[in-house]
Amino acid sequence: MPKSGSADTAQPIEGDQPLTLDVLRRLVGNDWARLPGETLVVLSRDSEGNLYSPFSTYNIGRYAPVYGLTGEVYPLESELARDPELRRLFPQIPGNAVAALVLYPLD
Repeated sequence: MPKSGSADTAQPIEGDQPLTLDVLRRLVGNDWARLPGETLVVLSRDSEGNLYSPFSTYNIGRYAPVYGLTGEVYPLESELARDPELRRLFPQIPGNAVAALVLYPLD
């Protein structure tokens, strides 16, 4: 599916790249600032554009790739410290897990 815009218009990037919160803030503040407030935010199920769903909610967590860029999301250390049951579910977090803003589709 053709891309409608680059994630970072200030610097040319060859191919798609992971989007950081800094770039997302710049897009919202600059590139997308003139879009109407009722513009729906929609997420694609995959990078090929197969099936879409409206953005519904988010979570702050940690992400670690497992295969290529496909990976798992883990709770923050502060969440694990507060919740013993959560700690039992996630006894070990991969060392390469990084802070992540996790976006979830409606369906």
